[in-house]
Amino acid sequence: MANLGFIGLGVMGGQMVDRLMSHRHTVIGYNRTRKKAQWLIDKGMKFADTPRAVCEAADIVLSMVTNSEALEQVAEGPDGILAAIKPGQVLIDMSTVSPATSRHLAEKVRAKGADMLDGPVSGSVITLQQGNLSVMVGGRRETFERVRPILLDIGPKVTHVGENGLALVMKIATNLSLVVQMLAFSEGVLLAEKSGISREVAVDVLTHSAVASPMIQYRGPFVLKMPDEAWFNVNMMQKDMLLALELGRQKDVPLPMSAASNQMLTAARGMGLEEQDFAVVFQVLARMSGLSQ
Repeated sequence: MANLGFIGLGVMGGQMVDRLMSHRHTVIGYNRTRKKAQWLIDKGMKFADTPRAVCEAADIVLSMVTNSEALEQVAEGPDGILAAIKPGQVLIDMSTVSPATSRHLAEKVRAKGADMLDGPVSGSVITLQQGNLSVMVGGRRETFERVRPILLDIGPKVTHVGENGLALVMKIATNLSLVVQMLAFSEGVLLAEKSGISREVAVDVLTHSAVASPMIQYRGPFVLKMPDEAWFNVNMMQKDMLLALELGRQKDVPLPMSAASNQMLTAARGMGLEEQDFAVVFQVLARMSGLSQ
């Protein structure tokens, strides 16, 4: 049992805290909006008013925030992580942010005598709830081994991929295919539907076919009924796609399918669908095909 801190209690972060507490870890958490954390407080999580207070109270701190800017906001300033992090502490940032931003923060953390790992995850809320989440980790091997048992309490697959920033590269490389897959699936459903096959039958066949990756199996049915709350909305997905496209530019790797899929996310935003799960690209393509929702 460990004394943990967790900064960022959104959909995924909150579920991670719930899972950690179910493994009898003590957790003190912070979120900009306390209301979103109330269900965790009711379950026994302590609440801190600032990221600094989390660092002051915990031995190991995990964070999962929206983007690079949000990470800088919780790290910097008099109430930030860096104001309180102590020698021997470990920060595990599980956000999907720019590898450069993560490496820069790791340097600052180490200057304080502490250490930092980047630990983004692969999976969704349902994957996490089922205990099947994968964690990729970048940073010093000895620090990874120290925190590995805690990460295994979040998900059963924990992989050290190399130095700081490389886990984020791996996460970006993973996420770029999500929209590409969803868009290809949507094309297949719509082609079948406009040829006279019902949408329900097309979804059933494709989600039980050779193209049915785990992501397609749990997100494919969204073309029939979108979830009440987005698992991963258009804005968040496009943030990851832009990270991928920028990394591709830096490394001279063409990403034509990612670029095309990113345009469909832009179209979704143009239609006012940015808060919907990114599976809403089906609706974008359906409208372009002349079909109703």
